Amino acid sequence: MPLNLDIQYVKGVGPKRAKLLKKLGINTVEDLLFYFPKDYENRSDILKIEDLKVGEKQTFRGYIAGSPREIKTSKVIITKVPVKDGTGAVELVWYNQPYIKNNFKIGEEYIINGKLQFKYGQLIVENPVLEKSEDFKLNTGRIVPIYGLTEGLTQNAIRKIMFNALHDYVQEVEEFFDEEFLSEKGLMDIKNALININFPQNEAYLEQAKYRFKYQELFLLQMALFLMKRSVKGKKGIKFERVELKPFLMGLPFKLTSAQIKVLKEIIADMNSHKVMNRLVQGDVGSGKTVVAACSMYIAAKNGYQVAMMAPTEILAKQHYHTLKELFRNTDIKIGLLSGSISPSNKKEVLEKIKNGDYDIVVGTHALIEDNVIFNNLGFCITDEQHRFGVRQRALLTQKGENPDVLVMTATPIPRTLALILYGDLDISIIDQLPPGRKKVKTYVISSSVRKKAYEFAMKEVKKGRQVYVVCPLIEESDKINAMSAEIVYREIYEDAFKEAKVGLLHGKMTDSDKEKVMEEFVNGKIDILVSTTVIEVGVNVPNATVMIVENAERFGLAQLHQLRGRVGRSEFQSYCILISYSNSDIAKKRLGVLAQTSDGFKIAEKDLEIRGPGEFLGLRQHGLPEFKIANIFEDIDILKTVQKDVEELLEKDPKLENHPKLKSILLNQFYQKLEGIILN
Repeated sequence: MPLNLDIQYVKGVGPKRAKLLKKLGINTVEDLLFYFPKDYENRSDILKIEDLKVGEKQTFRGYIAGSPREIKTSKVIITKVPVKDGTGAVELVWYNQPYIKNNFKIGEEYIINGKLQFKYGQLIVENPVLEKSEDFKLNTGRIVPIYGLTEGLTQNAIRKIMFNALHDYVQEVEEFFDEEFLSEKGLMDIKNALININFPQNEAYLEQAKYRFKYQELFLLQMALFLMKRSVKGKKGIKFERVELKPFLMGLPFKLTSAQIKVLKEIIADMNSHKVMNRLVQGDVGSGKTVVAACSMYIAAKNGYQVAMMAPTEILAKQHYHTLKELFRNTDIKIGLLSGSISPSNKKEVLEKIKNGDYDIVVGTHALIEDNVIFNNLGFCITDEQHRFGVRQRALLTQKGENPDVLVMTATPIPRTLALILYGDLDISIIDQLPPGRKKVKTYVISSSVRKKAYEFAMKEVKKGRQVYVVCPLIEESDKINAMSAEIVYREIYEDAFKEAKVGLLHGKMTDSDKEKVMEEFVNGKIDILVSTTVIEVGVNVPNATVMIVENAERFGLAQLHQLRGRVGRSEFQSYCILISYSNSDIAKKRLGVLAQTSDGFKIAEKDLEIRGPGEFLGLRQHGLPEFKIANIFEDIDILKTVQKDVEELLEKDPKLENHPKLKSILLNQFYQKLEGIILN
């Protein structure tokens, strides 16, 4: 297929430029054609020289009015070329590019784009972009695309490459909407859309091309989610008999909040029906999701079914195991733990007990989805911190039973609009209330100039017997990024501020076993201060930790900072979150101020989306969904609503997409792990 052709064979590329393009994720012709511009510059308005304004970037037409001049100084060679148009004159100026003088002949006419300046007593344009009047225009005299680049690649070069690729290969791109659909929905066909998103004829064509691709991205995503939801809804699940929960609830050391009770009722209604439950429970850090999950586990176990609970890390799995042991202390429910680090003999015993049904509840990591794990009667699956798992892992776990009910938990607060898109295959419940008696974490935003005081304060807490987290954006020092690294801070703290404390270092480049060891020591109180990158963001419960210091807080998303703050404030002790900012920008101050003002994760998530947009707020890729190249879930909410209606209509007429083979094929291509069985069966 020409679209799969290696990028180096496109006219104008070659092996050297191919390496640069591959850095941008462009490996094939198809990757290039769908590498959309990040912005545009309108250079189509061609002015006369007399109408040009000093200090502005403009486009004008002019002819070469004399021979190039060269001025040599000790540091620089300046090349000047005079240009006129009958209304005025300017000089085009280049620095240290003496070869440029050979490009011009007197009388040749050019379209020129650049910023007009008044320097050395004359009008000049430095380093202009120019093309001969009679040539086809890529860089001037039109709406010009601006692409994301990498070092060594220029806009002029990538435009030429893109133009060549469109010229030679755009006819190979297949349309997957039929003509009737395109006409009915007012969509530009894919070939024209590709040409006009890169080199638009005018503003109207550009808008139509953008609309086509936004619609396409949202359409494919919604189609995939609708198909998944429908396949789950169509399956007959387990109808759990009603169970008296009172004895279990009476044994708990606290009462459920009204938000927990509301969500529990939604779960029980699902469990008591014939349909397969597929529910997401969202709740802020500390809102009590685990207890709600435990109540549903109790119902499943009392119905004679096994429960599997999968957590993303070993430390989190162990934590859930101990929490559940405590919650089920007064019951006859048996709980097992399966993780990667248990010894072969222990593992053999645990696997045997799972197979024989000796465990009612099994808590584990990815180890639960290995082939050798065979359940006796799996009826209920729970995944914690869903965004750490691919959809495929969730599916592999459910395949261990006969259409078990599925509960997915996350502490990442996602505004409902976004949740409906990211988790379109799930029903959503929200626990929007914290248990009474929780002390609010006091949050302070400080500048780096008073950083030392923050560390002195943290040391006072250590002397009281408490523990401290210090989080940094980088692992090691970087020339390119001006930010604190965990290694520098670790050394600094170790040698200076916290000489009398036990300090640990934790980051993503460490092996899993080393990470587990450090985290275990922190959990058990053997480490006073943990210097870390964001690997501690999710889940770990250390009630004795009362201070969270975040270096370069301006480099983190608000939702991420809120997650980090949730690591403290988990006991009766007053806790503190100190955000150290190295930025003077108003946006950074405004963003961090939101955290100081509210501890409501959903409000924070909304704000984060408002300020940074959804792409940064929550990458779609970690949800097993393809990244959007052009659609923006919030800005394009109207297109999304249209798309949802169109998808429902199309599936009503053609539930298995038998009349839309190309659409079916592209869906399988993009979402094959999720849709293969659904569309093909």
